[in-house]
Amino acid sequence: MNMNVIKRVLISVTDKKGIVDFARELSAFNVEILSTGGTAAQIRNSGIPVKDVSDYTGFPEMMDGRLKTLHPRIHGGLLALRDKAEHMQALSEHGIGLIDMVVINLYEFEKTVAQEGCSLEHAIENIDIGGPTMLRAASKNYRFVTVVTDPEDYGKIIAEMKETGGKISESTNFALAVKTFQLTARYDGAISNYLGKIAPYGGETKDFPDTFTVQFAKAQDLRYGENPHQKAVFYRETDPAIPAISNARQIQGKELSYNNIMDSDAAWQAVSDFTLPAAVIMKHANPCGAAALEGELVEVYLKALATDPVSAFGGIVAFNRPIDRKTADELAKIFLEVIIAPGIDDEARAILETKKNVRVLIIPQTGGKNTGYDFRRVVGGLLVQDRDKTDFDIRKAKVVTKRTPTEEEYAALDFAWRIVKHVKSNAIVFTTKDQLVGVGAGQMSRVDSVKIAGMKAQLPTRGTVLGSDAFFPFRDGIDMAAEAGVTAIIEPGGSVRDEEAIQAADEHGIAMIFTGERHFKH
Repeated sequence: MNMNVIKRVLISVTDKKGIVDFARELSAFNVEILSTGGTAAQIRNSGIPVKDVSDYTGFPEMMDGRLKTLHPRIHGGLLALRDKAEHMQALSEHGIGLIDMVVINLYEFEKTVAQEGCSLEHAIENIDIGGPTMLRAASKNYRFVTVVTDPEDYGKIIAEMKETGGKISESTNFALAVKTFQLTARYDGAISNYLGKIAPYGGETKDFPDTFTVQFAKAQDLRYGENPHQKAVFYRETDPAIPAISNARQIQGKELSYNNIMDSDAAWQAVSDFTLPAAVIMKHANPCGAAALEGELVEVYLKALATDPVSAFGGIVAFNRPIDRKTADELAKIFLEVIIAPGIDDEARAILETKKNVRVLIIPQTGGKNTGYDFRRVVGGLLVQDRDKTDFDIRKAKVVTKRTPTEEEYAALDFAWRIVKHVKSNAIVFTTKDQLVGVGAGQMSRVDSVKIAGMKAQLPTRGTVLGSDAFFPFRDGIDMAAEAGVTAIIEPGGSVRDEEAIQAADEHGIAMIFTGERHFKH
């Protein structure tokens, strides 16, 4: 395998973490260091020999730093094929030396444009030109040039040089080149997405770019997809540090499956919509149990379990509070696929470790918001939308019936509206102020969803409220809800037969409020 001796390196970094120590290690191998601007100053001030790129090229930096590394002495030294006589002859004729390594990370364009009030002019000035050009040149010539973009790789580079007497292998160079092209693709994609939303000449900014580029990093191979005959893999977004399944830490249990990840995401999204201590039990991407109340977490869990203990078997449980010993004792009593929480104490962990197959996921509480886009793949295309993250104020809903909801009904309607958005359409839920009672999910007609919600209920439905993810097209759903003992309803409204539904509610003495906002989940 080809091994390349590192004799000259060019360093120009925005993220200066670890760069002085790395430069010192390189200098110990008698490597000549070229650098630019602030990076050169930092290395020099640390007592490490460094030559400014402008001195090396004989050409000064100019145009506020826009032009400094775009020079034949730089790119010739990166692109020359060492095993091609014509290339080496050209270098000799023009006095161009070889550059064996570049250490570069780019202007932080994504962070820049994420700042509130970032102007187009400021964004443009944070588009790196020289950096990507050098990275691409070095990566194209990976057989002879080492390209380093990540401070996390500094230690590995030095370790290999110490083992080989200052050399880097072609296999290492290839891996680093692949990583670099992935970086530049993402970088250009971010620029394209940002500029693609900017309307020229003072027009309004677009909600979505004309073309959309996104990059995900491979997190893990999966044994199979939704079914055993389908191959699958899990990718995560390369940037956001958000409290999400993609960033979860698995502390025990079998490897997550495709379906585990899908259901775990649904469970975590649902429980995250509650501010009170909450538990949601998810089965096949629909909640079969949910509760939220002030009190011990074990009480919350047992109340969620009481919704439908049969369906909870083999389900996924998510909490929005850390798991304690009492809760773990109860969790260990039934078969569960996955348990999710923002934390777990030592006693609880020891209890759950006795259930070796159950997967326990801890979600990091980073403070980041789960914003951005939702994606849905269709054959030959991609559907993109904003996330359905609206925190609706129940008191802003319009009372459309003769009777206004009571305080307890308002609390129950708030609970119903938070949970119904996580049920597949057509979605109907019966709830109290702190507990899911019945679920009707994924039916082709709304009245069937109402019927199923009543049929599936293991707890009394009399005195519950009903949440509907979309309007009632006919009064039959209201009539059936009344038969089940529902006292109040929350729905978006907007049907041409709204008056018919309102009349039915008034006839049954049901209080009904319209949100003006739909929560379809397909």
